[in-house]
Amino acid sequence: MSLNQRDGALDLLKWLALLSMVLDHLRYVGYSVDLLYVPGRLAFPWFCLAMAANLDRAPAGKTDGRWRYLGWLVLFAALSEIPYRMFIAEHDTLNVMPTLVLGLLVARGWQNPTLQARLLAISAVLLAALFSSWLMFGFFGVMLPLVLLLVFRRAWYFALLAGLVCLASNQWQVLYYAARQGNIAAIPAVITCLIAPWLGLFLLRHAKGVKPPPMRRWAYALYPLHFLMLLALRQFLA
Repeated sequence: MSLNQRDGALDLLKWLALLSMVLDHLRYVGYSVDLLYVPGRLAFPWFCLAMAANLDRAPAGKTDGRWRYLGWLVLFAALSEIPYRMFIAEHDTLNVMPTLVLGLLVARGWQNPTLQARLLAISAVLLAALFSSWLMFGFFGVMLPLVLLLVFRRAWYFALLAGLVCLASNQWQVLYYAARQGNIAAIPAVITCLIAPWLGLFLLRHAKGVKPPPMRRWAYALYPLHFLMLLALRQFLA
């Protein structure tokens, strides 16, 4: 498929990932709605799956688009940090963009056998291992785009293996403890993590006829902007 040809299913996946992220972050507006944590578990694996889909579609030997992709992620990783810290007062990691930057480098290093790409991938893995506690979704979050790229064209049940990596990136120990304490969102969240990659792949393979509004480069700005909008909403409700 040409990169110039819009994939409606891929655009739909991105919009749904964005919606999941906003629902998740609504928990910080001022009302305690733990169940919003459950649909929020779809956002990160679906953004990683969209990344894997873009890499899978890229023609062999074409690297310009991939460098632009990396550049946009790095730019908005920097631009998003202040709005993220303003909205999430008790943050203990960076915003999600640095995780996606490292994940992209790892996946590209596997896909592209050049020395430069491989060295960048190795560096990204080392950074993820050394600074896992600083990264949202940690080391396994960095590895998730690669895992999704590896299962992208395989049978559906391979996506369940990706679900295990997704669960690991979501601090399964914390979810397990919360489930033992009777938290009503913990077990549904575990199930959502396990099936999120499969659900995303199912959508990409079976929703080809849909035509949502195309999500282009301007969509990167939605990440920092949604923090500012939710912050304004929280101030209005206070």
